[in-house]
Amino acid sequence: MSQCERLLARLKRGPITPLEAWSELGIYRLGARVYDLKEQGHEITKELVSVTNRMGEECRVAQYTLLRRQGRAAQ
Repeated sequence: MSQCERLLARLKRGPITPLEAWSELGIYRLGARVYDLKEQGHEITKELVSVTNRMGEECRVAQYTLLRRQGRAAQ
């Protein structure tokens, strides 16, 4: 299974952040794989969310959500 296939299956379950993509799917360049999926016709949005890093500091990261695939509602 390709990284795009793993990511698409995961996005169907809900939003994902870069750390989740790395730890759950082994995807280091999440933005690049999201770009690939968008090129295939998937509608994916990005929102900046606040998270706490391992030093206890608040920082903002991208969170991606699958909206639709090629004109059909996401299931």
